[in-house]
Amino acid sequence: MVRAYVFPGQGSQSVGMVDDFVRGSSTFTDRLKEASNLIDLDLTTIVANGPAEILNQTEITQPALLVSSVAMYEYFREMGGPSANMLSGHSLGEYTALVVSGALDFSDGVKLVYERGCLMQKAVPKGEGKMAAVLGLSDEVIEQVCERIDGIVAPANFNSPGQVVIAGSSKAVEQASDQCKDEGARRVVPLDVSVPSHCSLMDSAAEGLLDLLEKVSIQAPRVPVYQNVDAQPSTSPDEIRAKLVEQVRSPVLWSRCVTSMIRDGAEEFFECGPGKVLSGLMRRIDRSVSTTALGDFNDFITQLEMYQ
Repeated sequence: MVRAYVFPGQGSQSVGMVDDFVRGSSTFTDRLKEASNLIDLDLTTIVANGPAEILNQTEITQPALLVSSVAMYEYFREMGGPSANMLSGHSLGEYTALVVSGALDFSDGVKLVYERGCLMQKAVPKGEGKMAAVLGLSDEVIEQVCERIDGIVAPANFNSPGQVVIAGSSKAVEQASDQCKDEGARRVVPLDVSVPSHCSLMDSAAEGLLDLLEKVSIQAPRVPVYQNVDAQPSTSPDEIRAKLVEQVRSPVLWSRCVTSMIRDGAEEFFECGPGKVLSGLMRRIDRSVSTTALGDFNDFITQLEMYQ
């Protein structure tokens, strides 16, 4: 059986998201403490108690999700869960996949995503950027709508057939949202995010990220990691580094990442991290492939029992 592990990005976080896991395993406690010391933030308390408005700040969300997802993967493997044959992550989750693959050291990964979040937050003044999910339109129509708008707006996440997230300046996103509705979109849902990720407004964040990544050691991954910018695995550290820089200002080709892994033999997927966002997208991308979300502790234990 060829197995792929996928790791969620921003939007999957919630206060208390790993409470049951913390009670069941010291792995989570240890990793949260380690990360808290690395970035001088009490992630343990924030993840457990919030408040949500603090957890949802980009520079805090990113390390909180990375640590929670890495610890979940480590615990699952420690308890007898199957090994990964391929990996991928949605946006921030790509860093989690790289840590799990051995390409990035855990400490470097935590510090990188914290700084990445700070850079992204600084790139656009609060209130000047937006993101919105467009449901029920083709990728091509959404791209055409964005091209017609006088302002910065573009597809940011190609999540699944019929679900694309757009990002850009607030006015341009609002105009594009209205035109998508006119084109027949089933729904357009504004997203509660603090920064408009994966568009040209992140150019300054990409430049800052390049400086950070040049100082970090990246190894060839032990397990192939399918990266967001081209939906292909990378083996060269330089290539991985370049793709991470582009990723912050380029669309996440999530649907293509999944189909690439299936093309290359993936038969079973595990969503490893809080929430079930990626499992929901999987059902829209390819229902024929088995997908299990490990973020619910009961589901996690049930799945483990299959490998005892």
